Amino acid sequence: MQMIAIGGTIGTGLFLGAGTAISQAGPSLIIWYAAAGAVLFLVMRALGELLTHHPVSGSFADYAHRFLGPFWGYATAWTYWIMWVTTGMAEITAAGQYVNYWYPGFDQWKTALISLVVLACANLISVKIFGELEFWFAIIKVTAIVGMILIGLGVLIIGFGDAGDTASVSHLWADGGVAPHGVWNSLMTLQIVLFAYLGVELVGVTAGETKDPEKNIPRAINSLPLRFGLFYLGALFVILSVVSWQEFHPGTSPFVAAFTRIGIPAAAGIVNFVVLTSALSSCNAGGLYATARMLRTAGLNGHGPEALGRLSKRGVPATAVVVSALVMALGVLINAIDPEHAFAYITAVSTGGAITVWSIILVTHLKYRRAVAAGLARKSTYRMPGAPYTNWLALAAFAFVTVLIGWESETRVALYVVAVWFALLGAGYPLARRRAARTPLAAAPADDPATSATRG
Repeated sequence: MQMIAIGGTIGTGLFLGAGTAISQAGPSLIIWYAAAGAVLFLVMRALGELLTHHPVSGSFADYAHRFLGPFWGYATAWTYWIMWVTTGMAEITAAGQYVNYWYPGFDQWKTALISLVVLACANLISVKIFGELEFWFAIIKVTAIVGMILIGLGVLIIGFGDAGDTASVSHLWADGGVAPHGVWNSLMTLQIVLFAYLGVELVGVTAGETKDPEKNIPRAINSLPLRFGLFYLGALFVILSVVSWQEFHPGTSPFVAAFTRIGIPAAAGIVNFVVLTSALSSCNAGGLYATARMLRTAGLNGHGPEALGRLSKRGVPATAVVVSALVMALGVLINAIDPEHAFAYITAVSTGGAITVWSIILVTHLKYRRAVAAGLARKSTYRMPGAPYTNWLALAAFAFVTVLIGWESETRVALYVVAVWFALLGAGYPLARRRAARTPLAAAPADDPATSATRG
């Protein structure tokens, strides 16, 4: 469960997207990663309280249905699905770009297709195979990032390598200031920062298939500050100290650039292998695993075709996995047609979807707390600190980032897509509601007081 959370979160957003963010924000990017990490920790504490109250696979949609109403359960399931499908498109396309580092003549779409087929087959075989694959993907990432940090610290302290003479912590403020292009331009990178954190909520998707959730869910969530501090803040602090932010450019992994500057033989190739497995890991954990569970929830609730809710003999939502993979395959074609702009558009849309889902989690938690106060739901032993004030603080932060997304023309498309998406959801809801009326709801056990909160 810990590795799935790590695997889903650490992906192309950090290893590739940070290059664009650094060139725009400079060293102040570390501040925004810390601020975003704090907000998402609040989201996860809210989700953790809901999960320990009633662990269930596809939790966001189930909780939204229970405490906000049927439409929000339906909308959450489909929004989370499309969010990860688009993210998966970006990840497998990035995998094609990474393979081109070694084999420039190999078509990008072929790598993307091969990656998608292999990962889909792994998800179809069994949850255990998926878990083992994700475990090793995550191990590669964790080992690589820790290794990068240790080598970077060695360069700073001992001064070895080509960057040893110029490496200094003073790079964080001496090369034009902490925010060299101004605070406002620096703030505009928050959309990229949130995209890098996308996947942290995967702990909630795995809850229904986790042994001893009341013990393991708090453990996974409580480790988030340490993981954020090491994998994001620690890594950025080191590379921005070893190499001046001015040497990083959009479209280039800052980790590859930093180790090329240090002069370690084959460093670029090693890091490129890491970012390749990172992209595959993120697509595996979120693009296929999470989307399939959300589709299954939609099928069980009647908010989608009944076939989506069926499990194979191995206990895998096979139809949901196949549907997600087929839609993701369309992304291979889209990215092949317009590779220059597709990635930026897709990441903006994914972030818009993530903000929507994270906000729904916070509002659902507020409704849950009201149900507890009214005696309509059981009190969880794992409580979100500072609620409801921390809920509103996190919602205000997401509202601010939404304004920033709409400020720039390149990312503004995300708001248009989200608006159209909810219009489509609204148009399709009457059909889903009629189907749901004929489908037994995958609700809580009969003795769970939470069911009465929905009726109220």
